[in-house]
Amino acid sequence: MCLSTFLLIFVCYLLGKMKINRILLVISLILAPTFMLADDDIPTFHPSAVYIDKDGDEQVVDILEDAPAISGNAPLIVSFYANPENTVGWHPYFEWRFTKEKETEPYIIRYDEDTEVTFTKAGTTSIVCHAIFTQNNDTIAYTQEFWAERTPLSVTISESKLEMPNAFSPNGDQRNDTYCPKTYQSLVKFKATIYNRWGQKLYEWTDPAGDGWDGTFHGKDVAQGVYFCDVTAEGSDGIKYHFRKDVNLLRGYNEDRSTVNQ
Repeated sequence: MCLSTFLLIFVCYLLGKMKINRILLVISLILAPTFMLADDDIPTFHPSAVYIDKDGDEQVVDILEDAPAISGNAPLIVSFYANPENTVGWHPYFEWRFTKEKETEPYIIRYDEDTEVTFTKAGTTSIVCHAIFTQNNDTIAYTQEFWAERTPLSVTISESKLEMPNAFSPNGDQRNDTYCPKTYQSLVKFKATIYNRWGQKLYEWTDPAGDGWDGTFHGKDVAQGVYFCDVTAEGSDGIKYHFRKDVNLLRGYNEDRSTVNQ
């Protein structure tokens, strides 16, 4: 027997037993749970993450999709959004939980609807968002049971790497015109200083992704020859780098011909 048929029979029975105002009260109590469970009235959330990839493009990750994952180099800034829906009249509670690989307890817990984390350590972190909505005596919870059927978002930070070249050719051919790291990734600290043969500091920079040294001092080209570079850096995995090496400035070098023009 369907619900509507049952209600009709029950109402007919009440008509012979009760006054009309009491009949309406009983009907409203019967139908109330049905209205409360309507999909449009149930609060939900759909967490997402946003970050900038190595090419400088913004990427949006749906955390509820199958096996969501982010990978990159440190420092990696990721913004997290809970994206709640149908929350009118409800009191929301959010708990972002960040747990290191092979650990059971989160090392970071954030209670904001939206939050931002800068990942600086090599390795993988899993992220889930618990959401609880309350209204009077009603509670809708998306916590352990909800995530037990889903794969948490993983954020993986690469191990560090740093290589500095031995030479560069600032001759304006748009090839190897500046002295900068040949290869680097996941560096949380970096400092490079260029000296001439007499120990005079010519240039210094602290961003491995920066412009590097263009072979000038006070806006004027320095002479072709050998200079000295001192580099200190630290990787997201705790590895510390310290390079002291000669730098050959080949102003007349032609990369196509691999010769030095005298």
